[in-house]
Amino acid sequence: MPELPEVETVRRGLSTLIVGKTVKSVNFDWPKGFPNTPADVKQFLVGATINAVRRRAKVLMIDLSSSYSLVIHLKMTGQLVYRGKQAFGAGHPNDSLIGELPDKSTRVDFEFMDKSHLYFNDQRKFGWVRLLPTIDVPNIEFMKKVGPEPLTDEFTANVFIERVRRRANTTIKAAILDQTVLAGIGNIYADEGLWGAKIHPSQRVICVSDSKLKLLHKELRFVLELSIEKGGSTDRNYVDAEGKRGSYIDFARVFRREGLDCSRHPGVMIEKSKVAGRGTHTCPVCQKYQS
Repeated sequence: MPELPEVETVRRGLSTLIVGKTVKSVNFDWPKGFPNTPADVKQFLVGATINAVRRRAKVLMIDLSSSYSLVIHLKMTGQLVYRGKQAFGAGHPNDSLIGELPDKSTRVDFEFMDKSHLYFNDQRKFGWVRLLPTIDVPNIEFMKKVGPEPLTDEFTANVFIERVRRRANTTIKAAILDQTVLAGIGNIYADEGLWGAKIHPSQRVICVSDSKLKLLHKELRFVLELSIEKGGSTDRNYVDAEGKRGSYIDFARVFRREGLDCSRHPGVMIEKSKVAGRGTHTCPVCQKYQS
């Protein structure tokens, strides 16, 4: 599933590509992925102009001039890919992972007045696009429960510690994966942050010192910011708003490096196990479990 950096990369791309465009038509092939009434689509979407593209945790919101918003969750295999009115291949970098669109995974096709398109692709059909009054978006159950954004100025180390301590008896990895503790962290950046802070993912929160948690706060912010800079982590289905790959995985320090040397301890191989139900990467020297 795309994590915060991937969704933020898509948001930034769409902000430069579709803001100011007016929706001409909408076509979809999967009602569960586009659960909106024809009347609402006609009244509040078709003919509306895009005012802004926002993100909360792993959810995107496209705000419309009709005072409605498209709320989009990419889930596991969702993609939002923009195509200009020019033929495919003109002006698209060679590293685009997406060919001609629409294709067999395209669930929703938004056409704009200038003949450009925004495609919502979703191979496994878990993602969705909901049309809601903008004022009601904060009342979605997920929005009411989700934790603070980890890259805001308000998300200080003290705030992080206070929220993580609520999960005192769980593992530290499970705690930071919990979207009610903080928003947007998934498996990749949990592993990366914990390696950076030299904390074993199976360590119970109650056994992790405040100084270690402060370091984890710093490391999580570091890896998230670096990944956004690198365009996210291309992992199976993720692409940015133009169908291009992200390069963070080339800079990963522990994730998917099992069997390779730890960069802090040459000759010591990264190990892979399962923690909090997820594949987990650790260095046996850097991240010793404290009983």
